[in-house]
Amino acid sequence: MDIKQKLKLLPDSPGVYIYFDDQKNVLYVGKAKNLKKRVHQYFSPNIKQQKVAAMLSHMADFRYIITPSEADALSLENNLIKEYMPPYNILLKDDKEHSYVRINAKADFPKLTFVRKLANDKAKYFGPIGGSIREMSELLNSVYPTINCNYNFEKLPKNFRPCLNYFIGRCPAPCVGAVTKTEYKETIKKVMALLNGEDAEARKILTAKMSEAAEQEKYEQALEYKNQIAILNRICARITEITKQVDYDIFCICGNGENAIVNVMMVRKGRTVLSENHSAVDAGLDESQTLTSFLAAYCDGENNLSKEILVNLPVDGEILEEILLKRYNRKISVICPQKGVKKRLIEMSYENAKERLEKSQSQLDKKYNTTIGACVQLKESLGLTAYPQRIECYDISNISGVDKVASMVVFTGGQKDAKSYRRFKIKTVEGANDFACMEEVLSRRLRRIEENDERFGAKPDLIVVDGGLGQLEYARRALQSSGIELVSLAKREELVYTLTSKEPIRLPRNSYALNLLVNIRDEAHRFAITYFRQLHTKNGLKSVLSEIEGVGEKRQVELVRHFKNVENISNASVEQIMEVGGINEKTAKNIYDYFNK
Repeated sequence: MDIKQKLKLLPDSPGVYIYFDDQKNVLYVGKAKNLKKRVHQYFSPNIKQQKVAAMLSHMADFRYIITPSEADALSLENNLIKEYMPPYNILLKDDKEHSYVRINAKADFPKLTFVRKLANDKAKYFGPIGGSIREMSELLNSVYPTINCNYNFEKLPKNFRPCLNYFIGRCPAPCVGAVTKTEYKETIKKVMALLNGEDAEARKILTAKMSEAAEQEKYEQALEYKNQIAILNRICARITEITKQVDYDIFCICGNGENAIVNVMMVRKGRTVLSENHSAVDAGLDESQTLTSFLAAYCDGENNLSKEILVNLPVDGEILEEILLKRYNRKISVICPQKGVKKRLIEMSYENAKERLEKSQSQLDKKYNTTIGACVQLKESLGLTAYPQRIECYDISNISGVDKVASMVVFTGGQKDAKSYRRFKIKTVEGANDFACMEEVLSRRLRRIEENDERFGAKPDLIVVDGGLGQLEYARRALQSSGIELVSLAKREELVYTLTSKEPIRLPRNSYALNLLVNIRDEAHRFAITYFRQLHTKNGLKSVLSEIEGVGEKRQVELVRHFKNVENISNASVEQIMEVGGINEKTAKNIYDYFNK
C-alpha cells in the first residue's frame, strides 16, 4: 500500500505517527491530537520549513499508533524518541542536570558539596546554580571558609597538623581545634543565608578584602576579589519588576524556519538563577509543536521545577500538566501569559533565545553539518542502505604481538557517545596478527548482539575498521551473517573500502562525511593506545614483581592495585609495603631489599 492510500485511512484519533526511510529506519516521531489532520499537513504544498522538507526527502513510509488520549500520545512520543533517537527529533542530552549546593546542617562540621541531583536525605539543597561550580566554590570559600576534607576529627592524632588551606585562609581548621562547633555552625548559617540571597555581609567582606589587597599593592588578588563581587552581583541580582519572592520556570522558543533555540530561564525567589539556551533542531510543523515536545523531554521528573511554567507560545498545556502531575506528584501549571510581569519575563527570555539564534546560526549549521548532515552525506556517498545513526569503529593495538588489545568507540547521530565505548583483550590470537585480532573482536561483538547483551548497546548501523582491504576482509568473515554494513578507512590517503567494490572510494577532503570517518577512526586509535599503555605498564610491573621471593600472582595484583607503578614501590618503606593486603613483614623486607640493593 503506497503513502497516498495510507493517508486516506488515517483516523481522527489522538496518537503517534512514525516516519521511516526506505530501509525502515525511524526518521521522525510525532504526536497528534488528530492523526488525520496532522499527518496530512506534512504533505501540503505550502510546507516551507527546511528541516521538514529535508526529512520528507528521505521518507519512504509511515505508520501510526492510536492512543486513548493526547497525554498518552505525548508520553509515547517521548519514549519512542528516547528508544529510536530519530535524526529529525529533538534529542536532549542526559547530562543537563543543574548543580546544587548540598549542606548537611545536622553534622557537627557541615561540609559544602556540589551535586547534580536532589536526594531525599534531609540535607539542605540550594540552587540550581547558574555558571561555573568552580567560581561559586571560590566565592563561598573567600567569604566564609569551610572544610572540604573527609577527616573524622575525633580520631585524629594529637600531633596532627592542618593542611595548606588553613594557612591560606580557606579553612577554619576544626581538625586542630582552631574553631569550635558553635562557631563553625554560625559560619554555616551565614553561608545558607548567602545562598538564599542575603548578600549584604558577603559584599562587605569582599569589598574590605579587595581594598586591603589594593593597599598592599597585591593587585592580582584585588582583581580576584573584584571579580568575585561581580559574581555575587550576578547571583543575587533581583529582577526589578518582581517585588515578591516568586518561583517560575520560563521556556521560550525562537526559530527561523531552519533552526530554533529554546531559552530556559529559572527564577527563584524573584531572582534569575539560571538562563541557558538549547538547540532545538526538529522537523515539527510549527514552533508550538516543537516547544511541546521539548517540554515533554526536558521536564522528566529529575529537573527541579517550580509550580508555574511560563511559555511564549500556546502549547498543549492541559496535556503537559497531566503528564507533569504523574512525573512530579504535584500540580505544575503551564501558562502562556499575555500581560503583566509574567509577560515581561517571557519577553526577556525570548530576547535571550533570539540573540543566541542570531549569533549562533553559523555554529548551528556547522553542528548539523558535522553530525546529522555528515551521517546523511555518508549514506549517500558510500551507497549505504540505511542512515548510520549508530556507528561503531574498531582498532587494534600491540607491540610485537604483546599485550594485544582492541577498542570499540561509538558515535551516535554523528556525535561521540563515550559511555558506550568498550575495550577488549585479545584472547585467541598468537603473535602479531592484526587481521586475526580484528576477526576475533568482531566475532565477539556479534555474539553480544545475538545474545541481546544490553551492556554493549544497540546493534550498529555501520561498522568502521581501521585499515585497508585486508582488515575489511577479516571483518567481513566475522560479520557475514549479521546484515551490518561495513567499511574500512585506510591511513595516509584516507581511502574508504566497501564490500561492494575492490576499488576504494575517495571522498572529497573537505567533505563532512570524510571528516566524520577520520574523527571516529582517530578516536578508536586513541582509545586503543590508552588501554594498551595501561595494560602494558601493569603487566611490566607484574613481570618485575614475579622475580621477588614470596610474591605470587595474588600479591602482585594487590601491589599493583595499591602502588600503581614501580617507582612508588621502590620508594616505599617496609611499613608502607606491609599496608598492602596479604603482605607480611618477611615478604615486605624481600620487596624492599629487591628495590634498594
